[in-house]
Amino acid sequence: MKAQLRVEKIGGTSMSRFPQIIDNIILRNPTDIFGRIYIVSAYAGVTNELLEHKKTGQPGIYQLFREQENYPKKMLALRDSLFELNKTFVPAGLDLEAANDFIGDHIDLAINILRSMDNVLASGYVSRKALLLAARELLASLGEMHSAFNSANILQNRGYDATFVDLSGWEDSRQLTIDERIKASFETIDPFSTICFATGYTKGTEGIMREFDRGYSEVTFSKVAVLLGATEAIIHKEYHLCSGDPMLMGEKNIHPVCNTNFDVADQLADVGMEAIHPKASKPLEINNIPIRIKNAFDPDHAGTLITKDFIAPKSMVEIVTGSDKVTCLEVHDTRMVGEVGFDLRIMQILAKHDISYISKATNANTIGMILNDRDCSPELVTELSNKFEQITTRQVAIVCAIGSNIAQPGILAKAAGALAKDNINILAVSQTARQTNMLFVVDRDQFAKAQIALHTALCMTQPQTCVG
Repeated sequence: MKAQLRVEKIGGTSMSRFPQIIDNIILRNPTDIFGRIYIVSAYAGVTNELLEHKKTGQPGIYQLFREQENYPKKMLALRDSLFELNKTFVPAGLDLEAANDFIGDHIDLAINILRSMDNVLASGYVSRKALLLAARELLASLGEMHSAFNSANILQNRGYDATFVDLSGWEDSRQLTIDERIKASFETIDPFSTICFATGYTKGTEGIMREFDRGYSEVTFSKVAVLLGATEAIIHKEYHLCSGDPMLMGEKNIHPVCNTNFDVADQLADVGMEAIHPKASKPLEINNIPIRIKNAFDPDHAGTLITKDFIAPKSMVEIVTGSDKVTCLEVHDTRMVGEVGFDLRIMQILAKHDISYISKATNANTIGMILNDRDCSPELVTELSNKFEQITTRQVAIVCAIGSNIAQPGILAKAAGALAKDNINILAVSQTARQTNMLFVVDRDQFAKAQIALHTALCMTQPQTCVG
């Protein structure tokens, strides 16, 4: 029987609680510690300091470099804070001197490289865009190198065979693609005889951040799983994938989702609730590698299994979610009615601005699109206004009822009725014949209220017990 390889990703918040990760995941079953490759994120907040805050956009060291401000001072301050962070892992087994030397040397080297880039930028002889992207990749790699090195060091000092798998390419000048670097890095490693900790960042000639930006660690995770033929890909988070937001609904009123499919995972990503980055999940789906989402701090729970073919045997809404950071952009033009390809002209402008809409609704002379707030720029609105009769924007919220099988008579009426009962006006609604997502557009100030109403009406029945 072929040994089963599992590739497991550990997120940054979980990594910051690494002693618990050791107990809950890595050494939980002493007879089953090998045959696992851990793809680790930087410790919580570190990548935000290096690049920018993922949620708020608050600038980090990258922005200082981009604006040619005092980034070395900020990098040295980050180094000192990482030294302090390292101290917290000493009781778990970290060799403090080795860990500080490792990250300290790499930060010093990064400062020197960035200074050289500064000089090249000032010369005006190279593409600014390309050099800034290289700087962004360089900075991003530091966080994952730090956490992966520390993880292997801790396990080694506990007497286990552990290997730091450095996919960052710092010590390797070969011009390799991302796939080639992953294959080369694992070529001489047997994951069934050592515990592997690999960096979530992978250096490649195509640039992993050029297409995936902050989703790069999940792309590394996905590629390692596919290239090495994993039987299962596991993502450890600090929470379950649940039927609703526990902070909003209350812990007692929600439940973990047991099983779902890749279509549902895509629906979640489309509204900003990523179980996994869609460009990372697609190769796993194509290669029929199931994904399991687990709560790192509830190790007894089987988690959520995402497979290609799962369809809930009984029609049910699995998850209620949404976003209150969206804008409804409407194009009204009386020339639209009956004109073939009119919306193509709108789509071409969106493509020019590198914008993808979440939802679109049309009637005879109006096309309404739901966009992320960050995408609805004044430049976009101006260009549309110059070409069409009337453009209006309105900041709104969307609430979604999502499931692998929500096809049942009256489900839309039940959802709309629940919103109406709480005096919530539906501004727009979207649902395809595939019936995996009912999306309602509501006033932004009714976002929380709308989620509670839908969850109470559609998700309060406890689903099957999660097993396996």
